[in-house]
This record gives sequence, C-alpha cells and structure tokens, in this order.
Amino acid sequence: MSKEKAVVAIIGGGRIGQLHADHALKSDKVELKTLADINLEGLRGTKYEENIPILTTDTETIFNDSTIDAVFICSSTDTHLTYIKRATQTGKHIFCEKPISFNVEETREVLQLVKISGVKFQVGFNRRYDKHFRKVYETIRDGKVGNPHVIKVTSRDPEPPPEEYIKRSGGMFMDMTIHDFDMVRFLSGSEVKDITVKAANLVDPKFGRNGDVDTAIITLTFQDGSLGVIDNSREAVYGYDQRIEVFGDQGVVSADNESPTNVQISTKDIVSIDHPKYFFIERYLDAYIEELDEFITSILENKTLLTTGEDGLKAEMLAKAAQISWEEKRTVQLEELEKVVQ
Repeated sequence: MSKEKAVVAIIGGGRIGQLHADHALKSDKVELKTLADINLEGLRGTKYEENIPILTTDTETIFNDSTIDAVFICSSTDTHLTYIKRATQTGKHIFCEKPISFNVEETREVLQLVKISGVKFQVGFNRRYDKHFRKVYETIRDGKVGNPHVIKVTSRDPEPPPEEYIKRSGGMFMDMTIHDFDMVRFLSGSEVKDITVKAANLVDPKFGRNGDVDTAIITLTFQDGSLGVIDNSREAVYGYDQRIEVFGDQGVVSADNESPTNVQISTKDIVSIDHPKYFFIERYLDAYIEELDEFITSILENKTLLTTGEDGLKAEMLAKAAQISWEEKRTVQLEELEKVVQ
C-alpha cells in the first residue's frame, strides 16, 4: 500500500473501542473515518462526534465503504464472527479484540476465510507490546538466560466485574486468563502439551452463581518439557498485579508491576512504595498505542504481524482445555482437545 495513512473504522463504541479511537485520532498514520455502535447516545456531544466524520448504528456503512482499509472489531464477542466474515468479503484488514469467538471450531473456520481472503488479521493481545514484557521476550530469544525451565505469570485484577458482565464473559479462563495463555506461549516459543487447573470461588459468590470461578492456579507442560505456572484472581485489593518470570538454565529474567512512581519512602516505622497502577488501561496504555501502531505499519508497509489469528486460536484452545480440566478435575492433553474440537 503506497499511502501515508490507513483509513480505518471501529465497530464498538464502549470502553475498549473508545480507547482505540483515542489512539487512532492521535496517530499520524491513521485516518479514523467511521465509528459504529448499536447505541450512539453516549457518544453524542463528545470528542468522538466532533472528530470522527461518521458515527452510525449501521455496520454495513463500513463494509460498503471502499475507502476504508481496516476495521477494528471492539464489539461484544458474540458479534465478532459476523464482522470478521464481512471484512474478509470486502477486503478489509482486521484487528479483533480477544477472544475471536467462544467456539474453537468456529474460530478455526473463520480464520480459514481470513487466509483465503489475504487480509491481515491481528488479535488484541496487547501485553505482547508492553515494553517490559517485550524486553523479557527479547532477553529469552537472545539466549541470555539459556533454555527456559519455568515460566511464571501472575495476573490479578483489582476488583471483580459486574455480574451482568460475568454472565456474558465466557468465564474467567476465556475472558481473563486468555491473555496469560498467550503470554506463556509468547515467552516459551514452545506449544503447550498439557494443562491442569485448580480453581475456586473465593472472591465473590456471584461467580459461583454463574458457573464461574474467580481464583485459579494453572500448571502447564510445554512440548519441550519445560513448565509453566499461571495464578489468577479477580480481586487483588492492592491494585492490578501483573508480573512475569522466566527461569532458565543460565539465569532468570523477570518483570515487576508498574507503579505511578518508583519513589520509596523509608523511615524507622515503615518502608513504603506506591501501589501498582490501578487497572489495565493505566497499566498497558503504552502497549495499546504500540499495538495499534504496529498493526497500521503492517498495513502501510506490508510487514509481518507479531500477533496473528493463529495466536488467538491457540489461546482459545488453552482456555477451553482449562475449562475442561477444572470441570472434570483432570489433566487435559492439548492433543486430545484437537480431536475434540475438529
């Protein structure tokens, strides 16, 4: 594509859609032409109405516009497949928030349509673009800690989501842990062989009422024999807890939480530092900007994507395997799951 800017549209004007809109409006590589949402009332009189030429409730406005190069799908998960199919039919590159769908086989089928169409497809695993986690990834790839033996991911939200959200989230493994499944694959470079889950309802009974969990320890065995551990909670009272560590045969590399400042106060009574940043928008703000920039650059310069639809599919498969492990109280072989979903 020999042009200076990519013309894009966003489907979904909620929190994540607005976040991408903010970054698109500030980017010198993007012309944000259209934003579509089922309800535009919350966007009236805002900067979005002022700065985006077209606000509409009709997504076909986007797919019928030949000037639009790419679409950001930030709507509810149950709409993703429909919009992905329309984008492939109209030749528009696709950025899709996670998960691609709640059904592994349907995700597999729609990604085949993406492949046939030739459009680019990036899934929204923003943590790959975080400068700290990216440094850990590069350190491993450079061989500085040798062969990974143990990968640890801690991911704990500062507060539980509303019950209405829980009902349509797809469960903690698909909604929250899916980021961690992608991260362990990203760091390891090896695929997961098997997964074992221990989970509980310790934070709030509303999770249990909806057949979900809020606390989990997940262990993974990779195909190269190395091990992984993920621990999750829906409520860490001290803030958004996001840490990773990779222990190898030549050393260890880790990334700790981000805080508003790195100031430490030490007195005879107490040593104190700031709490971690509160939630994902604050913690991963720069990562979201970098994520958008790399997607747009891949379109303008025809570059390879760091995060693909296949990564989205693999993370969904791990989420499904985790659900089976929890429900059936056993270790699940990923090879077994391949047979189940095909």
